[in-house]
Amino acid sequence: MLPLLNNHLQRWLEAGLMDAETAERIRSFESEQALAPSVRLRWPILLALALGTLMVGAGTLLFVAAHWDGLSPASRFALVLAQVALFHLGGAWFTLRMPRLAMALHGLGTLALGAGIFLAGQIFNLQEHWPGGILLWALGAAFAWALLRDWIQGSLLALLAPAWLISEWVAWLEARNVHGADGARIAILACFALALTYLTARRGEDDPPLRKALGWIGGLALLPLGIPSLALAAESDPTRLIGRESVHWIHLALALLMGQLLSIIVAWRLRGAAVRWNLLALVWVLPLALIQFSEWTAYAWSALGCLGLVAWGLREGRRERLNLGIAGFALTVFVFYFAEVMGKLGRSLGLLGLGLLFLLGGWQLERLRRRLSTRLAGGAR
Repeated sequence: MLPLLNNHLQRWLEAGLMDAETAERIRSFESEQALAPSVRLRWPILLALALGTLMVGAGTLLFVAAHWDGLSPASRFALVLAQVALFHLGGAWFTLRMPRLAMALHGLGTLALGAGIFLAGQIFNLQEHWPGGILLWALGAAFAWALLRDWIQGSLLALLAPAWLISEWVAWLEARNVHGADGARIAILACFALALTYLTARRGEDDPPLRKALGWIGGLALLPLGIPSLALAAESDPTRLIGRESVHWIHLALALLMGQLLSIIVAWRLRGAAVRWNLLALVWVLPLALIQFSEWTAYAWSALGCLGLVAWGLREGRRERLNLGIAGFALTVFVFYFAEVMGKLGRSLGLLGLGLLFLLGGWQLERLRRRLSTRLAGGAR
């Protein structure tokens, strides 16, 4: 629904020119008219917009990079500001003519804002506190989302806000000359918990685009973040940081609390009363930050988490959680065999066992996945 139409209807309602029932019928009619052509041309339109947006963004960056050295600082700053303004002005011009293109151009404008912030910092040598640049970028995305309410701005905000918090933690550790896996463990676990929250934002096929985008972000990030989380749980110990200068246990507790609390607050906003299942998932996440696991315990904990994700998907009728849980379980078994079993066998026996694991294990897991998917589909009906 176009914002302009909503504004007009609201004005007419306040002036008493129509009743609420008539306004709702107009909204429904215009909504159906707007959706009808988009369904027929959905994939061609999305493909053209995605490729066009990428090409325009890449071409702009290449043009700027090619002429950057020959520009004065004032010209560089003006060029950066012009990029942000032109993309957003183009988006405003296409709002009524082609809303999806307008959304893409506004997204490019917000991306250009981030580039402009850091390029301006480079031009004027503003390197005192680099996470401040990410904060400004996140505030720009928040302002754009508050005005436009489209899923691209919401997705950028969902990525930039936690990126700012993580960068603040990294900068805080760097200021105290703390490096290595001990400090990274808390940050990665916070990202993992937030990815799990984004994954569970999906409720049904009629979800708004922002929920779908968050589901994709969480699904794509969950396994890549889960693997280092489990590896660091077996190799690092954040409590070793407490003995260092200027690092107190309260600092670690606050960092851990803030990271996990952010995911719970977002889950509560997205899921309401169903946040209790996210709290239950937190019971699985927290030991990864507090306990140093043995390798065998890490494998068992990973398998338990994957089974829990499968059960969660069955409980709420979400196929993506079911598939991710089975994929994570298969990956856990593969890593366990490769790291713990294959090295103790001969080369030929190890490869033979690995092949059988792929064939038989993959067959059984696929049978299980199909059986559970059928059960899930039957429950949905």
